[in-house]
Amino acid sequence: MINVGIIGVTGYAGEELIRLLLQHPQVRITSLTAKIDKPTHIGEIFPKFRNRLDLVCTLPDLKEINAKCDLVFLALPHTVSFTVVPQLLKAGKKVIDLSADYRLEDTKVYEEFYSVKHNDQANLKKAIYGLPELYRQKIKNAQLLANPGCYPTAAILALAPLAALNYFENQSAIIDAKSGVTGAGRKPSEALLFSEINEDFKAYKVNVHQHSPEINQFLSKLAGKKLEATFVPHLLPINRGILETIYVKKAPSAKRKALKLAGLYKKFYKNEPFVRIREEGDFPRIKDVVNTNYCDIGLKDFGDQVIIVSVIDNLLKGASGQAVQNMNIMYKFPETAGLK
Repeated sequence: MINVGIIGVTGYAGEELIRLLLQHPQVRITSLTAKIDKPTHIGEIFPKFRNRLDLVCTLPDLKEINAKCDLVFLALPHTVSFTVVPQLLKAGKKVIDLSADYRLEDTKVYEEFYSVKHNDQANLKKAIYGLPELYRQKIKNAQLLANPGCYPTAAILALAPLAALNYFENQSAIIDAKSGVTGAGRKPSEALLFSEINEDFKAYKVNVHQHSPEINQFLSKLAGKKLEATFVPHLLPINRGILETIYVKKAPSAKRKALKLAGLYKKFYKNEPFVRIREEGDFPRIKDVVNTNYCDIGLKDFGDQVIIVSVIDNLLKGASGQAVQNMNIMYKFPETAGLK
């Protein structure tokens, strides 16, 4: 049994973490903190947890958190986590960070997309990227884990088999991504009011979204060369879920190979408990994965082009579910514990 804390618990990801951890057989939640006006029982913040969790949410006190926890989840806004991670690691705690603060290896790229200076480069070099399907062995021994972004999770899982085989031409990947509104977090915003998003659909941050460098960084690692994708996110008038339709142009060497894509993907992910590959031409939809930790992938070979559809729940496989999956790997629990 391990003792776990959550900093930033009042957001969507924090709420989902509580729900998942309460059903985990090897976890005890011992600390809940957030930027909050006054100490408030978690049952008042989230009535669904009344009579299920007797804890008060308070402002973060790192000394108290370190005394109560073995592992700390950080469900904080980007650019905040690196202000607390050094103290947690110095106290010997394991940390799973759901923000982008430890995902990008190049601090200049981080500073370009997040508009702040990265102040913890020493720990950045030690952070492990928490995509289990690609980095499970490194995750096992992680002290600081950078949980992937939601859009990158769907994109990288969709493209990893092809990138690893150098199957598509550089700069040919076009990622047409759509997300539910919870992907923007719980912070109030006029642009996210019901009357603004209902009965509407729009693109935003076209090819300049902060998840673009994360996608390119890890696809390039897989390919062993620089890959750059065109990434266009859209806002759907739904609560949760991500669907990405991805178009790639085959590399000349790939055109000469008679590969059965569905078979290739099933072999690549054959031991993965949360990746489900459809038969070729059978495409998933958001309803297939909402409230689950699955990534469902469908694909089609069109001669010179491959089209892939990848869907996840942005709050689960795209955030809290994946974080719990990573915790399970770090502590050698069954990987599906608390998630099925």
